[in-house]
Amino acid sequence: MSKNGFEPKIVVFCCNWCSYAGADLAGISRLKMKPQFRIIRTMCSGRVDPALVLYAFNKGADGVLVAGCHPGDCHYGAGNYKARRRMAMLTNMLTQLGIEPARLRLEWISASEGPKFQSTINQFIDQITQLGPFNKAKEAVGAK
Repeated sequence: MSKNGFEPKIVVFCCNWCSYAGADLAGISRLKMKPQFRIIRTMCSGRVDPALVLYAFNKGADGVLVAGCHPGDCHYGAGNYKARRRMAMLTNMLTQLGIEPARLRLEWISASEGPKFQSTINQFIDQITQLGPFNKAKEAVGAK
């Protein structure tokens, strides 16, 4: 917990084939991870619609991480390339809505990269903790 008592709420969209398996490997390896995140398992990072990310922010997430297979390793061919384009577009949209783009992160994590999942999630939680709660952002996306 930070000095001011703020504990961020992080939503992590993980692709089924790589990043979810990487998260599982981190867990079964008992790697130390901060607990302020919840994983939503998707079949592919390319299936994470920008509306889902905005919905997560609207429902109280302080940060959103989208994790998928490394480029070229997607089980569906080019899903991760689609995710990269969508997240780039969404980053620009967040800026226009007045939400810090640092609250959204895209990361490539393979099934064998449990330690990378651990370090990514811990760093992202630290980053969001530094940013603080996103009340201004909640107003921008219409949360009440």
